[in-house]
Amino acid sequence: MEKVQGEMEIERWERSEEMSDAEKKVIQETWSRVYANCEDVGVSILIRFFVNFPLAKQYFSQFKHMEDPLEMERSPQLRKHARRIMGAINSVVENIYDPEKVSSVLALVGKAHAVKHKVEPFYFKILTGVMLEVLAEEYANEFSSPEVQRAWAKMKSLICIHVNAVYKEEPPGDGGGGSRSSGKVTEPLPQT
Repeated sequence: MEKVQGEMEIERWERSEEMSDAEKKVIQETWSRVYANCEDVGVSILIRFFVNFPLAKQYFSQFKHMEDPLEMERSPQLRKHARRIMGAINSVVENIYDPEKVSSVLALVGKAHAVKHKVEPFYFKILTGVMLEVLAEEYANEFSSPEVQRAWAKMKSLICIHVNAVYKEEPPGDGGGGSRSSGKVTEPLPQT
């Protein structure tokens, strides 16, 4: 059976390197600066995500028809979702030395998106890639060193591995209602 690009990428994520204690410390230190402005950063991430990957908006009835970034920025629903995303990442960062807690937090996120919202798992790779782009731009001083970039690349992999694990147990479309997707990626995956 031929593997699609997304499946090969997922397998590569599963072989990612463990994060060292020094990298975990870097994640926590850089995140503390970001989280001080979490809502605005989260909104910037979501706006870039939806502008660059508009099909992702299909999962959000409250703002799926918004095209204008300024309108998105003002949307209370989008701001609320940005806070949720940043809160979930904050939970992972706060518990980064506790692998069971990290796994538990990300399993809840994955299960909600796989079963309830039926979001295709490749969107997590895209969203975390967009997150790293925005953080590198908005916090250039903190995110410019190779050590910080390497630590956050591992964080991205960590998030994707744990979320993807849930999708292996609960693929989109399971749990009733059928899948909305043909399984084809209709937007190009970003080069990260």
